[in-house]
Amino acid sequence: DGEVVESGGGSVQPGGSLRLSCITPRFTFGIFAMGWFRQSPGKEREGVAAIATDIGGTYYADSAVGRFTISQDSAKNTVYLQMNSLKPEDTAMYYCARGATTWRSCLSSTYDYWGQGTQVTVSS
Repeated sequence: DGEVVESGGGSVQPGGSLRLSCITPRFTFGIFAMGWFRQSPGKEREGVAAIATDIGGTYYADSAVGRFTISQDSAKNTVYLQMNSLKPEDTAMYYCARGATTWRSCLSSTYDYWGQGTQVTVSS
C-alpha cells in the first residue's frame, strides 16, 4: 500500500555497483529500524543489512560486510543500500522493510512493513 517502496535495482556485471533506495512516506524516522533483505529462487529470504533510524547504528550479514553499505537520509525518509563488488550470487529480489522496533536485526520476523521488492541481477 505504498508504506515502503524500493527502487534502484537492475542488471550489472560482476564487480559492478548498484545503489538501492527505499522510501517510507508514511513513517517518521527515529522510532524503528529499517532493513534490507533478499531472496533468490529456491532460497529462503535472508537479511542483508539493517539500520536503526534513531542513532544510525548498522548491522550487516557476513555476505555484505566490506561490500555493502546501508545509510539513511532522515529528512527524506529514505534508506539506501550501496552495493559494490557485486557477485553473481548477489542476484536476488531485494526487499526493504520497516522494523517494529529500533532493533537493527536481520531477522525478518522483527519487521512489520515490507516493500514489493526490486530485482538485482549480476551476470556477465
